[in-house]
Amino acid sequence: MATIAVIGANGTIGRRVVSEALSRGHQVTAVVRNPAGYTPPSPDVTVVAGDVLDPEDVARVAAGQDVLVSAVGGGGGNGEGHAALIEPAARALVEGLRTLGGAAPRLIAVGGAGSLETAPGVRVWDAPGLPDWLLRTMHAHGDAQEYYNTVADVRWTVLSPAATIEPGERTGGYRTGTEQLVTDAEGASYITTEDYAAALVDEIETPRFTGRRFTVAR
Repeated sequence: MATIAVIGANGTIGRRVVSEALSRGHQVTAVVRNPAGYTPPSPDVTVVAGDVLDPEDVARVAAGQDVLVSAVGGGGGNGEGHAALIEPAARALVEGLRTLGGAAPRLIAVGGAGSLETAPGVRVWDAPGLPDWLLRTMHAHGDAQEYYNTVADVRWTVLSPAATIEPGERTGGYRTGTEQLVTDAEGASYITTEDYAAALVDEIETPRFTGRRFTVAR
C-alpha cells in the first residue's frame, strides 16, 4: 500500500485517480482548494486544502507521502484559465518538493498531448484548425514539460494522454509510448479517463518512467 496525495482531486482526472487508487487499497489524501465543496468518494479519503501554486503548501501536503499526483491543469470546459497555471504549477511543485530533500515523495503530473510527435518534427499542436484556447493549453503543457526535463533532483514522471481523452469504460488495457502519439490502425488516438487513471496508478505501483514523460492510448 502506498500513501498518495492527489492535488486537484475534484477534477475530471483527479476524481478517477482517487477512485482507482482507493480501489487498489492505497491510502489517499485529496488536496483541493475548497474542501467544503468537495465530496470524497469514500470516508477513507483524507481531504485537505492546498494550493498547487504555493511551494510551501506543496511541501506541506507532500510531507510523509510516497507519491504526489498533480492532476491540475488537465483541462475542462474550453480550457480557459487552465493554461495560465500549468507551467507555474510545475515550478511550484518542484520547488516545494525540493524543500523536503531526500524525504520528498515521487511526483507524477498530468501532462498534455500537444507536444507529442505525429511524424518526425511534427507535433499534435501543428495540426491545422485547432482553436486558440486549445493551443494555449497545449503549449503551456509543452512549457511545463520542457521545465521538467531540466529537473534532476526530484523524482518526477509526466503522463500525457492520448489525443482524445474523455470519461468512459475502464478496461485496464492500454498501450504506452514516450515522445510519439500512440494511435490505432486507423490513426485514432483515444483513452478514457478511467483507463488513464489505471495507467497512472500502474506507474505508481510499478515505476517504469521516472525522470521522463510517457503517454497512453488504447
